[in-house]
Amino acid sequence: MIYEIKKYGSDILREEAKNVEKIDDEIKTILDNMVETMYETKGVGLAAPQVGISLRMFVCDKGDGVVKKIINPKITPLTNTLTECEEGCLSVPGIYKKVRRPEKIKIEYTNIDGENVTEEVDDFLAIIMQHEYDHLDGILFVDKVSPIAKRMISRKLQAMKKETKKAEEVED
Repeated sequence: MIYEIKKYGSDILREEAKNVEKIDDEIKTILDNMVETMYETKGVGLAAPQVGISLRMFVCDKGDGVVKKIINPKITPLTNTLTECEEGCLSVPGIYKKVRRPEKIKIEYTNIDGENVTEEVDDFLAIIMQHEYDHLDGILFVDKVSPIAKRMISRKLQAMKKETKKAEEVED
């Protein structure tokens, strides 16, 4: 099932997501649907809040066909060295800006089998995971761009927010 992606301005994108208490068939189905949605929308990652589900989980694939389904993650930077990468987001369509993030991280999470996993990740996958992790705390990549870049996109963001609020009113 393909989910509708929540757009900038949707309240759920600013909420702190809740921990997944139990990995059951419903959670596994949601994650499978998120993977399907991610591929359908040509994304490399997708967090549950982006599809209207306020749970601490995300899926990602850095482009090598290896899908990771991450539940209740914790990320720790492993270096003070920051890397700058142009980011975009399915929830903020049409906007791409440079963001600085730690280039190497440790991620601890639960997989779909309920096993605790710890991995050291760097490069593009580390960027994807940090981007998706931010969604779980109600943070969007546009919050992390430079002040100048933020000014350059502020009108677009305001228009997107207005459009989202208008669309949500129609749904209610």
